[in-house]
Amino acid sequence: MGLALSLSSAVAIAQTITKTGTTAAKFLSIGIGPRAIAMGGAYTAVGNDASSIYWNPAGITGMDQFQALFTYTNLFAGIGVDYFGLVLPSGETGDFALNVTAVDYGSMGVTTEDQPDGTGETFTPASYEFGLTYARSITQDFAVGATAKLVTENIYHSNATGVAFDIGTLFMTPFYDVKFASSITNFGTKMQMSGNDLLIRYDVDPTRAGSNNTVDANIATDQFDLPLRLQIGLARDFLFLDGQRFTLAVDGVVPNDNNESVNVGGELALFNNMVFLRGGYKSLFLKNSQEGLTLGIGLKYQKPGYLDIAIDYAYQQYTYLGNVNSFGVQLNF
Repeated sequence: MGLALSLSSAVAIAQTITKTGTTAAKFLSIGIGPRAIAMGGAYTAVGNDASSIYWNPAGITGMDQFQALFTYTNLFAGIGVDYFGLVLPSGETGDFALNVTAVDYGSMGVTTEDQPDGTGETFTPASYEFGLTYARSITQDFAVGATAKLVTENIYHSNATGVAFDIGTLFMTPFYDVKFASSITNFGTKMQMSGNDLLIRYDVDPTRAGSNNTVDANIATDQFDLPLRLQIGLARDFLFLDGQRFTLAVDGVVPNDNNESVNVGGELALFNNMVFLRGGYKSLFLKNSQEGLTLGIGLKYQKPGYLDIAIDYAYQQYTYLGNVNSFGVQLNF
């Protein structure tokens, strides 16, 4: 009886264990672009701008202008995320893009076992991602894209570096003009911390008299996977009145460090794509999710032959950590 209860308890515990918080470079899971964030992250099949580099690299195909995107996301605990993306259309040879993501965690105080209240010294941890994207239309209705990324995280005198790849597809189906898209992001190497902070003096055998107790050694840290994510999306544009559009999108998300969930979002474009109202909901059907409602607005001024500019804002609701605001400026030239 006791053995049966023990086995039953072990099975119950095993069923509740998840891989949440077990990946490195978790900043790669932070959504990019106020438009995408406001639509609840349901952007795999919608993206047709520089933020598509993050969501689905195939989305940059078909652009006829150079485009630059600057975004800033104000996260909780004073963490800030800066993003820059640049799309370079090249016609029939395909389209290129590059991007940089930088996360600023603010200044932190150095503490030790002997000085738990701080030594008076400070350091600034940071995370960076540098990407190069190539995308091309295979047919009029089907496009593919890929991004190669260098990922690095720094903390005090230690750092970890990895290489990752994103692959995406975009297909305009013959069914009511529904777009179908899929993307796999952050497929790459494991990351492992190394640096001067892990250098120690080690005594190989403290029980042996005369042994060398000043051998230089490094503490071996574990290797961690990147936050791999599969995202599959559907989107459709509904045109009504004169020059008005409503876009509805649904994405299924399968990460390697959490359970599956669904993102939904919509965008209402008014006055010939000058004013945009957006809303969505993130992480539907995910147990104990901290994310939820998303809202946003956008304004765009465009004049043929001149510089076009768009300004976007997004609001994202979190249960306990506080709400998140994201801002973006997009330039077409």
